[in-house]
Amino acid sequence: MTSFTVTRQIAIDAGHRVMTHGSKCRHLHGHRYTIEATCQADHLQTDGEQSDMVLDFGFLKDVMMAEIDVPCDHGFLAHVGDTELLAMFCPESAAASVWQDDIRRKVERDGFCLTSDTRMATKLYVLDANPTAEQLSRHWYRRLKPVVAARSGGQARLLEIVVWETPLCRAAYRES
Repeated sequence: MTSFTVTRQIAIDAGHRVMTHGSKCRHLHGHRYTIEATCQADHLQTDGEQSDMVLDFGFLKDVMMAEIDVPCDHGFLAHVGDTELLAMFCPESAAASVWQDDIRRKVERDGFCLTSDTRMATKLYVLDANPTAEQLSRHWYRRLKPVVAARSGGQARLLEIVVWETPLCRAAYRES
């Protein structure tokens, strides 16, 4: 069986902490993440503006920017269960338990919550998982998968998301 693949990269800057880490990653810190999305098709598009392509690189960039860059770049990535961390972001005018319950409901419904209703109007992206490179690759895969299929008319599928946390460390997620 033959196939074609295309890969697009974007980069974002974001803070996080891994609340369960036994060493330094439990502290607040940030990364320059590089995210790669690889799409695959058994054959190239035969007509339209994506003729002779798996998926237009510009379309893939648009999708990655909308689903990853816009909500996460220059923000803070947090686990919904990291209540101590979330308490630091709670606006002074809000009751912490009510504010966190609202975030928790949104995460349960959508798998994430994006808000800037925070103490310093900081962009906060709350996930249903610890924001490790592994979990981020799975989370972003699941956000991008249906959009890639739609943008390609069902001809391309998202093969893999790779998240580079540092220039030497990466994690990847794909579904079989």
